[in-house]
Amino acid sequence: MRRITILGATGSIGQSTLDLIAREPDLFEVVALTGGRNIERLASDARVCGAQIAVTAHDDLLDDLRAALAGSGIEAAAGAEAISEAAARPADWVMSAIVGAAGLPPGLKALEQGATLALANKESLVAAGPLLMETAARHDARILPVDSEHSAVFQALTGESMDAVRRVIITASGGAFRDWPRERLANVTVEQASTHPNWAMGQRITIDSASMFNKALEMIEAREFFDLVPEQIEVLVHPESLVHALVGFCDGALMAHVGPPDMRHAIGYALNWPERRALPVAALDLAAIGTLSFSAPDAGRYPALRLAREVMAKRGLAGAVFNAAKERALDHFIAGRIGFLAMSDVVEEVLTRLCAEKGLVDAAISLDSVTHLDHLSRRCADRVVKEQDR
Repeated sequence: MRRITILGATGSIGQSTLDLIAREPDLFEVVALTGGRNIERLASDARVCGAQIAVTAHDDLLDDLRAALAGSGIEAAAGAEAISEAAARPADWVMSAIVGAAGLPPGLKALEQGATLALANKESLVAAGPLLMETAARHDARILPVDSEHSAVFQALTGESMDAVRRVIITASGGAFRDWPRERLANVTVEQASTHPNWAMGQRITIDSASMFNKALEMIEAREFFDLVPEQIEVLVHPESLVHALVGFCDGALMAHVGPPDMRHAIGYALNWPERRALPVAALDLAAIGTLSFSAPDAGRYPALRLAREVMAKRGLAGAVFNAAKERALDHFIAGRIGFLAMSDVVEEVLTRLCAEKGLVDAAISLDSVTHLDHLSRRCADRVVKEQDR
């Protein structure tokens, strides 16, 4: 049996992972589940899959988790340190699905004990790509991509030489407002931004999809994971969300990965790699679909894509600044303190200020330096928002 840990078990990726595991329970032993405030779901899932330990990120909910697990024999713990300790428990395969920079420390712990890390936490590669990849190499561990786009690229590259790759195209649905005139975007509400036309995802990633910050993160992630140069990375708007990525080769060929908008495919591929196994995803009827459409993203409409290219050019810890500023700007939008379009303004201003401070983004990449820049960037974003209110 393969030992499995799921970091972020109560989110959409974690739930899809549990769904796949539940279909073949004889193949997997669940070591640990971690989650957030949904204690009822976390405890129920831990009982169903027989986890050794369940951990909530919130210290104030430890008593609730213990009560929900009473009589089960399952350990209960709480807090960021407890999540990292759970990730350090011996496991063969660890799903990293914690949203945001909080996913980096436990992801590193999983790699340090030699596990295969199924990476759905794109922020880890954005903020600390070299650190993550070096840690995996040092401990003979492996990272498998779970983002649908990067899984698609990974699959298209199977058996291919990176020397033959000329371009990598990741697709974007365009989000909830892809057909809106730009002038309407200034008045977008949180509720409107939290609905995706194709994918069933959490609120934060759905809003990031609408602003294209999600795609901006994926551009940086692709650069780090596949060791590309920025000029090789392209983005196309593809409203149908069926072609997840394309890889272009030196002979002019384009290898496309086509599949339904169901994250269980990318999760299942990582779970079963290097084999393919049957998955409960729909087969596409291309005749019924009829048409697949593509268009270039409007640079003025999606400034996040330009900012991502600037971050890739700066390298160093610029990704940590970008990610933290984006997360904090999103917090402010959800709280109603800034408008939808102001998120990119906040991120750009934070990048401008911190990248101008000598030695900050040029410092060596370590967990401490990433954490330091993360805190500085969040505080800077808060100051920028306050200044905008004056």
